[in-house]
Amino acid sequence: MAWQEERIDQNVYSQGDPDKWVYSTCNICSIGCGCYVAVKDDQIVGIKGNGAHPTNRGRLGPKGENQWQANQAPDRLTSPMIRNASGQLEKASWEEAMALIAEKARESLDRLGPNSISFYSTGQGFLEDYYTTAKIGRAGLQTHLLDANTRLCTATTEFCLLQSFGADGTPASFDDVDKTDVLMLFGHNPAETGTVFFERIMDRKQRTGKPYLIVVDPRETMTAREADLHIPLKPGANLPLMNGIVNAVLQNGELDREFIENHTVGFEKMKESVDGWTLEQTAELTGVPLDKLRQLTDVLGSTSSLVTTTLQGAYQSGNATTSCVAINNLHLIRGLIGKPGSGPLHMAGQPSSSANRTAGGVGTYPAHRNPTNPVHLKEMAELWNVEEERLPAGPEKSIEDIISLIEKGKVGLFWNIGTNPMVSLPNRKRARKALESVFVIVQDPFLTETSAVADVILPAALWGEKEGTMENADRTINVLRKAIEPPEGVKSDFEILLDFAERMKFTDKDGQPLIQYSTPEACFEEFKRVSKGRPCDMTGITYDRLENENGLRWPVPDEKSEGTPRLYSDFKFHTKPDDAQTFSKDQLTGRALTKEEYTEIGANGRAILQPTRYIPPYEQPNDEYPTWLTTGRLVWHWHTRTKTARSPILHMAAQHGYVEINEQDAEEMGIVEGEVVRITSPRGEIEVPARVGTAVQPGLVFVPFHFGNWDKKEAANELTVDHVDPLSKQPLFKQAACRVEKIRTNHQVAAGDSLESIAANYGITADELRAANHIETPYEIQMGTALEVPVSIINTPIQPYLPYRNNM
Repeated sequence: MAWQEERIDQNVYSQGDPDKWVYSTCNICSIGCGCYVAVKDDQIVGIKGNGAHPTNRGRLGPKGENQWQANQAPDRLTSPMIRNASGQLEKASWEEAMALIAEKARESLDRLGPNSISFYSTGQGFLEDYYTTAKIGRAGLQTHLLDANTRLCTATTEFCLLQSFGADGTPASFDDVDKTDVLMLFGHNPAETGTVFFERIMDRKQRTGKPYLIVVDPRETMTAREADLHIPLKPGANLPLMNGIVNAVLQNGELDREFIENHTVGFEKMKESVDGWTLEQTAELTGVPLDKLRQLTDVLGSTSSLVTTTLQGAYQSGNATTSCVAINNLHLIRGLIGKPGSGPLHMAGQPSSSANRTAGGVGTYPAHRNPTNPVHLKEMAELWNVEEERLPAGPEKSIEDIISLIEKGKVGLFWNIGTNPMVSLPNRKRARKALESVFVIVQDPFLTETSAVADVILPAALWGEKEGTMENADRTINVLRKAIEPPEGVKSDFEILLDFAERMKFTDKDGQPLIQYSTPEACFEEFKRVSKGRPCDMTGITYDRLENENGLRWPVPDEKSEGTPRLYSDFKFHTKPDDAQTFSKDQLTGRALTKEEYTEIGANGRAILQPTRYIPPYEQPNDEYPTWLTTGRLVWHWHTRTKTARSPILHMAAQHGYVEINEQDAEEMGIVEGEVVRITSPRGEIEVPARVGTAVQPGLVFVPFHFGNWDKKEAANELTVDHVDPLSKQPLFKQAACRVEKIRTNHQVAAGDSLESIAANYGITADELRAANHIETPYEIQMGTALEVPVSIINTPIQPYLPYRNNM
C-alpha cells in the first residue's frame, strides 16, 4: 500500500452527527478515491475519505470533498421541460417528455433510417449506463453514432493502446508508480487535475527521494515546479521530443534486444521513422536546451524501471496518438513493461471514462470487441440474442464526425447525456449552429449552456442518488452505493434509458424484450457474461466484493482472482487478429486497416512497434495571429463547472476566466496585471483579464476552458480549432494561433486632473493607471497629455492548493 498512514479528509455540514455513512467513490476525476457519503434526514450533508481504500487512504481533493454541494443546489431541475411552439422551454410531465422522445426517434428512423440517431454521453456516468446505451443504440436503434465527451478528454488513451498492444487497458497501475525509480509525467499536471494522485507521488518522494520526477509541459505548472527535470517544450513538439529520445536510446544501444526479438514486431520500420532525429534537431524543433535533452535521454536510457503517464497535454496536441505510441515504443525497446515499477500509464481524465470504453458506450463493442471483425459481431449477436445483420459495423464515429453528419442532414435526433458540449466542444459556434438544426435531448441535473439548443430536457440524478460501478484510470472497478433517493421528479440515467427501451418496444429475435434486467446490479451481472474471456474479464467481480475489497482491477476472471495490478506480465499481447479490439489504423493517415492488412503485420500475440512520423501542427502562429494559445483546467474546477460552480468554496476560489501571459510579453505590449484584454483567433474572440507571470513561456498564452456562459465573452472554445488527431479523432485543444490586444480608451488630461481623479472616474486605481501608461511619478502628467485607460481591471487571484508540501 502506497501511503504509510491514512488521513481522513472530510467536509460535512450538519446539525448533529450524520445518520449514516454510505459506501461510495469520488465522482470527479479519474483517480477513483474511496469515500463515504454523509446522510442526515434523508439528505446528503457531506463526504469523508475511506481510510481503507488503497487508492487514497482517506484523502480527498478539493473538488472531491465539495462535490456533494451540487446535490443541494437550489437550481436543481425537478421536472422535464419541452420547448414550445414559441421557442420557450416549459415544464412537462415525464409521460409527455418520453412520449415525445419516442415519437421523434421513430420519426428519425422512418425518415433517415438506421444511423440517424446519436448518443453523446459522459465520462462521469456508470458502467451500467454505458452498457445499456450500447445495447439500446446498437441492437435497438441500429446506430453506430455513439460517442461521449471522453472523445475530448482521453480518446487518445484508447487508440495508442490499440495501436501498440491490440486492446484497451493501460498496462501499468498506481502500484507501479509506488515502485518505479523514474516517473515521467508527459503532458500531465496531476497537482491540479488529480490532486490525491500527486500527493501520493510526493509522499513517497519526500520519504525516500524516489521517484526521479520528469515533467514534460510547456507551462511551469504546480507539477513542474516539483520536478527534478522540467522539459518546457514548445507547443506541438511532443512527437519531435519523443522521436529524439527514442533515436538517442537506439544510437546509444540502450535496448533490451531479447525482449524486442521475442515480444515485438515492426522494429526496423520504427527505427527508420526516427532516423535523423538527432538531439540537435530535436532541440531546434522543441525549444528545449540541448543539455536538458542529454540529461533526459541519459536518465531514460539507463533507468531499470520507468512509468510514463500521459494526459491532455499529450492527447489534445498535434500527433497525439503517434506521440503516445512513441512512448509505448520507448517502453518496448527498453523492455520496461509488464514488470513491477514499469509500463505506460496512459491516464483517463474523468471518473468513469474508462468504463464507457470498456462497456461499449463509445467506439468499439462491449468488452473490447472489434466492430469491423465478423467474429466479434457474431459473438455480440449471440450474447444479445439478435440477428447478426442487425448490428452496425465499421470504424467508430467521433463527435466531430457526428457534427458533420448533422450539417449534412443525416442525423434526426441527438441525445446528450451528462455533458455540456456548448462549452466543451472546440469551435463551439459551429457546433451550436449544427445542433440548432436537429432535435436535441439534454439529460442533466441542471440547466446548462447546452440547454440553449435543447428541445427536451430530462432532469437526471446525481452522485449519491443512484447505484452503479465506475472504472478509474488504472482499471480499478469501484462500486457506488445509493445513499438517498433523488429529488421528487428526478430519475437516474439508467431508469431513463430503460423507460425509452420499453417505449420503443425493442425485442430480441425470440420476441422477448431486448433489455431484460431492471436494476444496475442485474445489468452488471449481464455485462460480466459479455466480458468473459475478453481482456477486461470481470467474471469474478460482484458488487459485494467491490465494497468489501475496496475495488478490483480487471481482469478478474474468477472469484479467486484478486485482480491484476499490471497487464502483460507474461509478455503476451492482444494482437492475434481475432483477439484484437481493432485491426489498427495507418499510423500516419488514420485509415482503418483491413483484417488482411492487420494479419500481414504478423504480431500474433507480440506488441507492435509502430513508425512515428512527424506532421507539423495544422495551425501555427503567423503575422496576423502571432501567439500560441493553449487551454486547460484549474485545480478548483471540473470541466464546464456544472457541479463545481455550485460549491461556494470552489466558485470563490476561481470565479473568472482569464488569460495567462508571460511577463516579458506583457511588458512589450504594455499590459498590466488584471487588465481585460481581447484574445482573437480565426474563429472568434474573448475578453478576459490578464494574469502576468512566468508560468507560460514567451509567445504562449493559456486560457482555462471551464468558463463558457453565453452572456460573457470568456469561453476558450470560441478560439480553439476543430482539427482532430487522425487516429483518435480527439480535438487539438492545446494548439491554436491567436493575437492579444489591449482594450483601452483615451483620456486627455484636463486642468485640475490628477491620476487619482482620472482613475476614480474610470473605476480603477491610480497605481493601475500609472502602470498602464508607464508613469513612474504623478508629476509626469501634464494638461493635454493623452492617457490610455484600461476598460476594466479585474483581480483574478487563484488560491493555491499545495497539500503535498504539508504533512501527508
